Amino acid sequence: MERLQQQIAFILELDKLKAVLRRTKPTGLERQENTAEHSWHIATLALVMAEYANEPVDMSHVVKMLLVHDIVEIDADDTMIYDVAANADKWERESRAAERLFGLLPAAQGAEFKALWLEYEAQSTPEARFAKVADRLMPILHNYHRQGEGWLIHKVRAHQVRQVNSVIDHGSNELWAFVQSLIDDAVAKGYLAE
Repeated sequence: MERLQQQIAFILELDKLKAVLRRTKPTGLERQENTAEHSWHIATLALVMAEYANEPVDMSHVVKMLLVHDIVEIDADDTMIYDVAANADKWERESRAAERLFGLLPAAQGAEFKALWLEYEAQSTPEARFAKVADRLMPILHNYHRQGEGWLIHKVRAHQVRQVNSVIDHGSNELWAFVQSLIDDAVAKGYLAE
């Protein structure tokens, strides 16, 4: 019964992820996306785009990683990838969050979830690299299909989008080529300043 109570407490704590707002807005909606929506969307994106992974990947493992990797934002909040100052202490904030949040689970299960989070952060496996592709691709798609709204509001430049998102190439050369063409088109259309 104690195990079940720990698991229920964790599941209820996850509701807080729905209140963590991201900088991007979903296409067709006039509100910010929350991190819970983002996690679901990128897990689905990864399933759809699996054929573009540079290396064979265990998609079940990728999906687990994508569903777990942003749970730390409950305590650490979402950190915009283009905000250098906010990223300075991101690891410390997220590590503390991982300890607390995964610590709510029974020990072995908490260790499994933390290991998934650490694997994603380390980017040391094909699965982690492809998970990063999904995590980075979706906000680019949102920004592009909203005529650069988020990029323009936050004064993000094309070189920043290229630099920060070049990790996509580590997981999928084809999707990185696609992203580069989107960036070029966004610049041409005035969605993104060069």
